[in-house]
Amino acid sequence: MAMTKGRGGGPGAGLSRVSGALLAMSRHLEVRDVLKTIVVSARELLDAEYAALGVSDDHGGFAQFVVDGVSDEQWKAIGPLPRQHGILAAMLKDATPQRLADVRRDVRFEGWPSAHPEMSDFLGLPIADGDEVLGAVFLANKRCPKPEGGCGFTAEDEELLSILAQHAAIALTNARLYERSRELTIAGERARLAHELHDAVSQKLFSLRLTAQAATALVDRDPGRAKDELQQIALLAAEATDELRSAVVELRPAALDEDGLVATLRTQVQVLDRAHSAQVTFACHGVRALPAAQEGAVLRVAQEALHNALRHADARQVDVTLARHGQGARLRVADDGRGFDPSAVRRAGRHLGLVSMRDRAGGVGGALTVESAPGKGTVIEMEVPGG
Repeated sequence: MAMTKGRGGGPGAGLSRVSGALLAMSRHLEVRDVLKTIVVSARELLDAEYAALGVSDDHGGFAQFVVDGVSDEQWKAIGPLPRQHGILAAMLKDATPQRLADVRRDVRFEGWPSAHPEMSDFLGLPIADGDEVLGAVFLANKRCPKPEGGCGFTAEDEELLSILAQHAAIALTNARLYERSRELTIAGERARLAHELHDAVSQKLFSLRLTAQAATALVDRDPGRAKDELQQIALLAAEATDELRSAVVELRPAALDEDGLVATLRTQVQVLDRAHSAQVTFACHGVRALPAAQEGAVLRVAQEALHNALRHADARQVDVTLARHGQGARLRVADDGRGFDPSAVRRAGRHLGLVSMRDRAGGVGGALTVESAPGKGTVIEMEVPGG
């Protein structure tokens, strides 16, 4: 097969580069990351000057359009995203490959903006999942001597891009499923929080109501007891406020993308410290930025551990520490709460989020350890590798 000869020279170099590209795609779950990896891999594999990938928005335009070989300044100068017309429409609507000696001479060519780079020979393929066309990937200006009036892209190039497009469809479908799963997870988390908020706050408000009624009945015949009831009302109101503030913190979207793990975690600890009677502290030692998946997992484990300490363990002191560990990081959440027997918890089927935390750690190549005993508090540690 001709694709076994790659730009690197030796037999098997082409397949080796394809394998590397597919592995790179499989590492990404965010749709935008997958698209960018596809485009960069395609341009490098086929040694083209330009590459692009568009995903249809079902309204005649593109929901996403990713390019490689065009600078940010050039891309801004080109202007709005292209519409589905000409060669792009043929690939998206007819699901047909296009290999052209000069795209500008094709009868379907409708021109491009003045800042658009000049393109001649062209190779484009649809990215399809069964009968559904997810998008189209195309390359332009093969870096090689071209026959007079001929295309620099060969049938072997088309076959190689076809293999990449098939795997790109799988990666893109998986990425979409991942994002949908994440949306459902967020919705589930919000439903859980709403349920907890209803249970915790409604119970306290019900107690407030009964206590206020009792104080009203006692204010004339037993002022001393009425005063005690009023103090209980103040305590219940403070607890209800704590519950509400804590729920708001959990519902507030994490600012990882904008602020990074350290700043986001520090902010959440500060808010929890203000919202609860327990003292909550945060310390950080030499932590480098981690890949997005690792930072997300560390944040969620920290949130779960803080939730357990403040809601279930009756802790008076909770200390959160994030420290550099090799190329990665180590999270430590220690509390002085009531503690528990981890083995007994597993046998009884009461996990207190431990299974979820272990899954999050394992999902990013990390590990979670739990140390606890009745009356001795709890220490949760999570180690994650770097990028």
